[in-house]
Amino acid sequence: MNGTPQPGPQREVTTVWNRCLAVIRDIIPEQSFNTWFEPIVPLRLNGKILTIQVPSEFFYEWLEENFVHALRRALDTAIGREGQLEYSIIVDKGNEQNRPLTVNMPTTKTPQSAKPDNVSPDILKSPFQLKDLDSLTLDSYLNPVYTFDNYIEGDCNRLARSAGYAVAERPGVTSFNPLMIYGGVGLGKTHLVQAIGNYIKNNSQNKFVLYVTSEKFTNQFLNAVRTDGIRDFTSFYMQVDVLVIDDVQFLQKKEKTQEIFFHIFNHLHQSGKQIIMTSDRAPRALDGLEDRLLSRFKWGLSADLQTPDLETRIAIIQKKLQAEGIYIEDAVIEYLAHSVNTNVRELEGVIVSLIAQASLNRRDIDLELAKNTLRNIVEDSEREVTIDSVQEAVADYFGVTVADLKAKSRKRELVHPRQVAMYLAKEKTDLSLKSIGYHFGGRDHSTVIHAVQTISDLVAKPSETRNAVEKLKALFK
Repeated sequence: MNGTPQPGPQREVTTVWNRCLAVIRDIIPEQSFNTWFEPIVPLRLNGKILTIQVPSEFFYEWLEENFVHALRRALDTAIGREGQLEYSIIVDKGNEQNRPLTVNMPTTKTPQSAKPDNVSPDILKSPFQLKDLDSLTLDSYLNPVYTFDNYIEGDCNRLARSAGYAVAERPGVTSFNPLMIYGGVGLGKTHLVQAIGNYIKNNSQNKFVLYVTSEKFTNQFLNAVRTDGIRDFTSFYMQVDVLVIDDVQFLQKKEKTQEIFFHIFNHLHQSGKQIIMTSDRAPRALDGLEDRLLSRFKWGLSADLQTPDLETRIAIIQKKLQAEGIYIEDAVIEYLAHSVNTNVRELEGVIVSLIAQASLNRRDIDLELAKNTLRNIVEDSEREVTIDSVQEAVADYFGVTVADLKAKSRKRELVHPRQVAMYLAKEKTDLSLKSIGYHFGGRDHSTVIHAVQTISDLVAKPSETRNAVEKLKALFK
């Protein structure tokens, strides 16, 4: 035997690993999934032990630190509670003459689900629990990675974070019941509400905290209807001390689900239990929800999360890097903070990709790597226009260099292209005036305003500038 896996066993391990990936894909962001799970190769399945090959020791350490709970849930689904994970780590890629050198490491942190003490034993045995909560024991479905310690406070989230912390210290007692956190995609709603849940779970051992998405809640309800398990479903939710329900906007137009949620909401609220919700918009904008439900959403506090400002983005990057024990120059951090200003999730995704690129290519994180990583992410997603692509296109069109656009020179042959580039950056990217100025040699936002106004006046009537701007815009379509 030469040790080569046989088709049968190899097919089995691939099937098991694909089952794991299906679970993991639903838990973690797509960018993280593509970066950390696509390079993994399933090697073998020995009884209940699944061995996967990762490209470096750094990969192994990152998976153990950041995704162990996702892996545990995937193993539970694909193999069962006895499932174990083993890593085969490539420490030397080898060459044509020598095979790659690998070492095997067992997982060190596979957690088990926790069972709260104050839940009725009957619920543990109920068919609803076994069938619809995907676990043999009650699990809060909280990700312990989400805490207040790694949730960066800024002007964009100060009210929501303060209210969340007050609720975490005194659940069901404050006037913030229910607590509604709302805001756009990737601004940290799930992080904040899970941080509240984790704080309560860790500091109030006798309270059962449950995190559930509105989609999961709806599916559980539909299963309960099909299996005549409405009583079990209702009894289970009425024993929860802290209910965290994510994305309540998805309850819109689901009348029966809203009705059962209305009764559960009333019972929990009247019993002094804490209700925490998230939504992508303010309660008043939630069309398709019953008025009686909306009125209850307004009983407590609604706090919004906004796009993080520059200072908060810098703090988020620094905190993420500090947590990983990685140092990069302030200039690179500032470049990232100025270049990614849409939401926290995208910012963290860029940092993760940057760390992965540095690890795989065995090089330091510098400005060049940061620019290349950002360019790759943008090209892989929606081919959005970036500040770099604007500068490169304008420089090429006018026969100057990108360095000329950033220079302090006031020569007309440079000022005009620079103003055109600023104008296009304002129109084609989401960057703030301050960030645009930063990318043009650290200029003040008032300079950007002047440039935008100057070019706007020139393109308002037939002119060479209007022709140039139209041709450049065509490049970005």
